[in-house]
Amino acid sequence: MPYGYHGKILHVDLTVGKVEVEEPEESFYRRYLGGSAMGLTYLLKHTPPGADPLGPQNTLSLMTGVITGAPFSGQSRLCATARSPATGLVGDSQAGGFWPAELKAAGFDGIVVHGQAERPVYLWVHDGEAQLRDAAHLWGRFTADVEDAIRAELGDRRIHVLQCGPAAEQGVRFGALINNANRANGRTGMGTVMAAKKLKAVAVRGHQRPALANPEAVRALARWGAEHFESSDIYGMGLLGTAEVLLPKNKRGGLPTRNWTSGSFEGAEAISGPAMRDTILKGRDTCFGCVVRCKRVVEVSEGPFRVDPRYGGPEYETLATMGSYCGVSDLAAIARANQLCNMYGMDTISCGATVAWAMDCFERGLLTRHDTDGLELRFGNAEALVQMVERIGKREGLGRVLGEGSARAAEALGVGQDLVVAVKNHELPAHMPQVRRSLALIYAVNPFGADHQSHEHDPSYELERDWKYYGERMAELDLRDPQPVGSLGAGKVRYALYTQYFYSCLDSVCACQFVFGPAWHLYGPGQLVEAVRAVTGWNVSLWELMKAGERRLNLLRVFNAREGMGAEADTLPPKLFQPLRGGPTDGIALSVEEAQAARSLYYRMAGWDEEGKPTPAKLEELSLGWAVDEL
Repeated sequence: MPYGYHGKILHVDLTVGKVEVEEPEESFYRRYLGGSAMGLTYLLKHTPPGADPLGPQNTLSLMTGVITGAPFSGQSRLCATARSPATGLVGDSQAGGFWPAELKAAGFDGIVVHGQAERPVYLWVHDGEAQLRDAAHLWGRFTADVEDAIRAELGDRRIHVLQCGPAAEQGVRFGALINNANRANGRTGMGTVMAAKKLKAVAVRGHQRPALANPEAVRALARWGAEHFESSDIYGMGLLGTAEVLLPKNKRGGLPTRNWTSGSFEGAEAISGPAMRDTILKGRDTCFGCVVRCKRVVEVSEGPFRVDPRYGGPEYETLATMGSYCGVSDLAAIARANQLCNMYGMDTISCGATVAWAMDCFERGLLTRHDTDGLELRFGNAEALVQMVERIGKREGLGRVLGEGSARAAEALGVGQDLVVAVKNHELPAHMPQVRRSLALIYAVNPFGADHQSHEHDPSYELERDWKYYGERMAELDLRDPQPVGSLGAGKVRYALYTQYFYSCLDSVCACQFVFGPAWHLYGPGQLVEAVRAVTGWNVSLWELMKAGERRLNLLRVFNAREGMGAEADTLPPKLFQPLRGGPTDGIALSVEEAQAARSLYYRMAGWDEEGKPTPAKLEELSLGWAVDEL
């Protein structure tokens, strides 16, 4: 029996209503580690070229990693992979919570969903067994209600439920997968894929935790994390959540405001981490076995925007996309919009950014009250924000069009194409590449669209930082030459690529990118090696883990190349090349020439051709010879 994992992948064919168990060889697990990399192998092998993202041929994988469920911080992560209905390209999304560890305890390392059911069903996975059950009575219901109903039906309050919401059922392209009613695989529309398959939910419960190769080493890693948490740079995230970064970003002119017109928001104090702590915060939640407890739980019991703590609380990304993006400084309204996204099952980033785009169009007279069904959709209108989020969830009025995402909405309405802030039809998260230059590169080249968790950001490798601590960890990745602030030369491109490999590894091991990382994180790269060794018994090296991350990145690019994507898709939206207005970054913009030069150099460093496609030689070098034919 293997250590750390079960050696069992559950395959579910919804078309014929059959479940089967695959038992891959150990070499398969060691090569891909789990998560995104493992899911991509099934996507490429089971989804034919040109498959409709919302059709039966799309393959949805729900994967844990080889360390999932071990008793230390940062390991309970889930990666969902499929062809994205939001981008039409590869889709990839991560989430935390208790569901990932519970799936492992239920006896499986991952689930691969094939086909399409005739009517709604849910999957019940428990202690090595799995069955499909009727879900017609759950269709159209809010996420917390569905979770309660499944637990009551199966007679166990400790069951954990992963599900799509009513928005995905209605075809909103940025539908999320929601677990615990407040944890989201938010990006790239994985919830919409599940809904199109008529799979309402996956309920898991188990008592079969895999054996650990070195239990004492695992306990030592957990003790070290608990002892060093309060002295680490992640401690503030425990106290304030990811909202910790909002005020520092605003101070530096890096908080996207009014659909990326500015980097400074005059209402930042009102929607900040301290403001949340001092007003609506009810408690701090956590993921399985994690000491950080960064999840916010908020409650608003009075006023026009009521918020139920069952649905958690807003992260930094939500505070920005529903707040500064839209010029809204009402914290209760943002928390209500966040709740609506969790109730209906929607990505808060794409949802808020799409509303911000519509507000920009309204301000410029490109949309009128006739288009918005009478709604005064202006920047700063908190009531309009909340109403429009709900209309998107219900697909009512203009919400039906906005549920397509900003790029498709602009095309459908014939307005505001130059105001869309997206890459590959994927709305940008709330980190500004005008301020953090390597983001300009990674946003452009990332296979599933702009993503802020695909590499380490610039401040960790710039000369103004204290290198006594970060430098030691960066050196583990052979990054020893911090770069000038605001640069995007060869040294910064190399840094972006190397840290992208590492973050890509984290999404295959399925480790939290707040807990594990090469800079400000609780555990450093060497401790990730220790974790994998202690759990699995494999004598892995950091080099081996980095190659696994590189393998995943290349598989993502292989899928896109197979679907006809080339360098033309690795571009940035026009707004990023226009000068920002106001605050410390007034007048700052990206340069087209700088971005293109960095992209070309990145391709060459990665071993790809001039179109950004992996070469057969690179795939062979990564033991991915089977993927050469996919090109």
